[in-house]
Amino acid sequence: MILDYVGVKEINGSLIVLDDVENASFEEIVEIRLDDGTSRQGRIVQIDGKRVVIQVFQGTRSISLDNTRTRLKGRPMELALSPEILGRTFDGAGRPIDGMGDVYPEQRRNINGTPINPVSRVYPKNYISTGISSIDTLITLIRGQKLPIFSGSGMKHNELAVQIVRQAKIAEDEGSQFCIVFAAMGVKNDVADYFRRSFDESGVLHKVVMFLNLSNDPIIERTLTPRCALTAAEYLAFERNMHVLVIMTDMTSYAEALREFSSSKGEIPGRKGFPGYLYSDLASLYERAGMVKGKQGSVTQIPILTMPNDDITHPVPDLTGYITEGQIVLDRSLEGSGIYPPVSVLPSLSRLMKDGIGEGFTRADHSALSNQLFASYAKVMDARSLASVIGEEELSPTDKKYLEFGRLFESKFITQDFHENRSMEQSLNLGWELLSTLPREELDRVDDKLLDQYYKPQN
Repeated sequence: MILDYVGVKEINGSLIVLDDVENASFEEIVEIRLDDGTSRQGRIVQIDGKRVVIQVFQGTRSISLDNTRTRLKGRPMELALSPEILGRTFDGAGRPIDGMGDVYPEQRRNINGTPINPVSRVYPKNYISTGISSIDTLITLIRGQKLPIFSGSGMKHNELAVQIVRQAKIAEDEGSQFCIVFAAMGVKNDVADYFRRSFDESGVLHKVVMFLNLSNDPIIERTLTPRCALTAAEYLAFERNMHVLVIMTDMTSYAEALREFSSSKGEIPGRKGFPGYLYSDLASLYERAGMVKGKQGSVTQIPILTMPNDDITHPVPDLTGYITEGQIVLDRSLEGSGIYPPVSVLPSLSRLMKDGIGEGFTRADHSALSNQLFASYAKVMDARSLASVIGEEELSPTDKKYLEFGRLFESKFITQDFHENRSMEQSLNLGWELLSTLPREELDRVDDKLLDQYYKPQN
């Protein structure tokens, strides 16, 4: 039996309240019909006895208290899925906005996903090549990993995201299909156009599924965007056996939409006004990465977030760091020096790279080289601190060598052109070329066998 509920008890921002509702379910989709004959969608976000609170996706403007009709659909929000979603562009709620018509669904899936039994998970091993030396060599992205990028407002994280989308690929010897799901939340029109244009011009649009939530779109849709994107990714990975890289930007916009939504419900805020359940909400997104036994595909995540005031202790980066498996930190002072991508090496790490690099994956020397580059660059920072106190002329010859290594490392290894796509081999060889500028006795993280093979000092 289908019931229409006439009238609304209360309107509060994007929320409406109904009384005397029977058999309602949490997250259930509702259809709201207005006086003028138009309809809107919403979902039930709170149930208190027979009182329900409904979140209206398109906002509550023009909704009447008396004549509005609400119908419960008896199902959660679902996304229409088929192989033809590749190359398509959708809005934040999963509706096509590329003018190519609706998706003819092979199946529909709940956007909240299906929990994966931890026993069924496969430990991530093989790497994804991004063509960026600093990431591939030092913070290697492993297939099935969740590896966030911590950036700051106005920095070049959008350019980095585009470059990763354009260049990312799995190991050459794999015959598997690879695709990208891209979700943008709260972006301005010019940024959305930049993403669309960049993917189109570089010829990768056919393997990208885009979900765009613009800054002038309803804020409520922002809370749906990453869920729609991850649902599409899970379908492509576990039903179509594809390796999927999911890039989500900007998670700070998502968290702020969640905060706004939480305050409109009258919930007691937690840290810096964000809801107390921010951790579990972010976890419900990030934990949708991984690989499953018996399935060939994988879901790898790169969430991008801007740190307010470049504060890495802010709740969003702080909680993200807890849940995810490492981080890539972008540094404003490096960007100010003209370095792109401005990856700050020392605070960055990939917790899963140790099992996905080395012989059989990248190259036997990769692990030792990575450790040595980290150790040598840390000594560069020490030498710079000392030079700022006593002056560069007073430093020991070894410290001067480290300063020179630091300059070369930043200008040749970290810095690379926006259109430059370096292979893993090129990046590793470049790392050895730079280490060869240091005295051999300083390379204490590499055994003699590898040094004999790769260390070639320039006399």
